[in-house]
Amino acid sequence: MTDPLFRLSGATVRHASGEGLGPVDLTIVSGSTTVLLGTSGAGKSTLLRLLNGLVTPGSGQVTFRGRPPSPADRLEIGYVVQGGGLFPHLTAAGNVALVARWLGWDSPRIESRLRALADLVRLPLESLARFPAELSGGQAQRVGLMRALMLDAPVLLLDEPLGALDPITRFDLQRDLREVFDRLRKTVVLVTHDLGEAAFFGGTVVLLRDGLVVQTGALDELIRAPADPFVTRFVQAQRSPIGAA
Repeated sequence: MTDPLFRLSGATVRHASGEGLGPVDLTIVSGSTTVLLGTSGAGKSTLLRLLNGLVTPGSGQVTFRGRPPSPADRLEIGYVVQGGGLFPHLTAAGNVALVARWLGWDSPRIESRLRALADLVRLPLESLARFPAELSGGQAQRVGLMRALMLDAPVLLLDEPLGALDPITRFDLQRDLREVFDRLRKTVVLVTHDLGEAAFFGGTVVLLRDGLVVQTGALDELIRAPADPFVTRFVQAQRSPIGAA
């Protein structure tokens, strides 16, 4: 059996509002794809931040490679924040290369990596000279993915990376993202509220509700053998509108 990369044991997070996450028990193994699924406020983004070490559990434990995550571990984790999170005063290239420059990479190495990543995510090279306000939504999402991939970290955490895009752009980016995942064979944890997106990326689905894990498994298991009525409601609420009239 593959050793756990991440392990959450009774992990909880409580916000000032009283809402939060947990207790959650979850294991993520190296090389897997895990989709965190659920409605708004279910705790998906909080769980992702726990994995990244950006928040610490109020109780319980989170481990990365068998120990609590440290700031140094973040260099092994590529993180795509919700909405892209690009710095408006930096060009696309400046956003992507920010940490690499801080680590002392020389210009030829950075330029080579930028070109390779632009090709990988299908971003025109001329877009790298633009500022975020000059990019389309799809281009900005590709830049965010390039930034997460810049250091070739073995883990990718993506918080609704395709949110707020029109359906055609979203479809194209879903296809390109899956190709990237297949080619790079990294450990991927992706947050979405969209059942179709979860089905497209495959892997293990973790369905959350009110900060708790309702069911974990392959998507067809959630459909065939729902753990409780909420799972059935969630699946049925996202049926395709085509032919439903």
